[in-house]
Amino acid sequence: MNTREKIYNYILKKKQVTANKIVDNFGLSRWAIYKHLNKLLKENRISKTGKPPKVFYLITKKERKKDDYSIRKEIKDFIDNRFLDITPSGIRIKGWEGFINLCKKRNLNIVKSAEDFVKITKKYDSIRIDGFLDGMKKMKSTFSKVYLDKIFYLDFYSIERFGKTKLGKELLYAKQSQDKKLIKELAKDIKNPIDFLVGKYKIDAVAFIPPTVKREIQFMKELEKSLKLDLHKIKISKIKTPIIIPQKTLNKLEDRIENAKSTFVVEEDNRYDNILLIDDALGSGATLNEIAYQIRDKRIVKNRIMGLSITGSLKGFDVISEV
Repeated sequence: MNTREKIYNYILKKKQVTANKIVDNFGLSRWAIYKHLNKLLKENRISKTGKPPKVFYLITKKERKKDDYSIRKEIKDFIDNRFLDITPSGIRIKGWEGFINLCKKRNLNIVKSAEDFVKITKKYDSIRIDGFLDGMKKMKSTFSKVYLDKIFYLDFYSIERFGKTKLGKELLYAKQSQDKKLIKELAKDIKNPIDFLVGKYKIDAVAFIPPTVKREIQFMKELEKSLKLDLHKIKISKIKTPIIIPQKTLNKLEDRIENAKSTFVVEEDNRYDNILLIDDALGSGATLNEIAYQIRDKRIVKNRIMGLSITGSLKGFDVISEV
């Protein structure tokens, strides 16, 4: 039995093991051990989990035989581009394989569910304008006075039957994990649509809505850095109150409006033609509407204020408390 097979069997016996343990057990150089590990990883015989300095190697679960589902190629291709599953252990499975994984977990008929997913997703795609979902109807039905000229979503946070969308999942886990790599990947996915809006509406200044929940790595700050928009950045400050009340903990619309009015301040002395406000998830819309009001009241904008939320809902006032 060669060294690589011995290492494989050692991992099989130990279930989960670090590279250091393998080095100690075999008495080989770290370089030699990593050479064998990388080969086993490439062959998909083992996988790894965790982050440095605690990375564990484990045997890859036997790949199931390719299921011969009677799925048209266009349906499979559509799902490949529009679906993402994230397992309870934090593994991302993209596209068709992720969809199969979800269906198996929920005991769903895969063929019927695939057809339904495409049908539901295309139903919402049909109401997109230039690839965006228009949120003005929701805003106007929620507030007596709307200070935004337009508000767009890149996608819904969730849809019926299948729950969180691909973008909804990416947003949720990027924020909750405070993982800079995930935030950069999300920024890459949304950069082109944002650039399109900037060009179409002649945006010359942008403001990122500040976070209301204290985290070591703030999603919006990292998103701003990753997007690298060549626009003037308007500063919005979150006022510290004796007791911090995060917006997402408030279930009543009037409470969210009061919170937004008393805790956000727009700090800017210059005037701009068109301003873009960027938020992560639109719940009530109270924060965006209040900030737009302050911008108009202080005469910071000459023409239009555009709003863009990564995810949102068109079902009226909806609390997206997860993010």
